[in-house]
Amino acid sequence: MALHRDLPYGNANFLVDFGDGKAASSAGGFSEVIFPAFVIGPRADEETAAPPGHLILKRGFSGDLNLYAWWNRARQGRAPKKKTLHVRLLAEDHETVVAVWRFREVRPISLSYSPLRANESGFVLETIEIAFERMEMV
Repeated sequence: MALHRDLPYGNANFLVDFGDGKAASSAGGFSEVIFPAFVIGPRADEETAAPPGHLILKRGFSGDLNLYAWWNRARQGRAPKKKTLHVRLLAEDHETVVAVWRFREVRPISLSYSPLRANESGFVLETIEIAFERMEMV
């Protein structure tokens, strides 16, 4: 499905979709996606298999507590069924999907917030680190 062209795509147009229909809303409006290195390691059935890297998502905190609620349920051992998360790279028209990274069986690992500083003006950033079982690019 990835759309090939001669010039590279920009990195500013993307959507993060947890499969809840909120990818285009502020709840899905992430400002940064940090991909892990996708490393080929030992076979999964070997005892020494390395765990996969973690995906990191950042967004400005707007009061939406959906990430906190997901992390909190996992922390309490009441994690919902594992989700599939899609990161969709968009073309300059902000509508054409040119590549998709699909992360299977995602679960929250950590949740953090940027410092609050009275002597600076800026945004509070919410950062979630996510573990996954596998990644597919389509």
